[in-house]
Amino acid sequence: MQMKFRPRGVCSREIQLELDENQVIRTCNFIGGCHGNTQGISRLVEGRPAKEVIQALSGIRCGMKKTSCPDQLSIALQQMLDEEK
Repeated sequence: MQMKFRPRGVCSREIQLELDENQVIRTCNFIGGCHGNTQGISRLVEGRPAKEVIQALSGIRCGMKKTSCPDQLSIALQQMLDEEK
């Protein structure tokens, strides 16, 4: 399953995701945002189960913002899992 997600309230403009049949993250790419941070997030989450990543990243804030790129990634993953049902 693949998705292109438009994050809100962060610097990234798009998150491109692919999950395999076991809901494990195959690929994760951020368009825009802090390149080093988003590249690091992508490498850390690839190969991990989506549910595990959602638990780890949900609710993370960036400075005074109510969300962050990791939090937006958790929202995108949850949407993907919800759409599979």
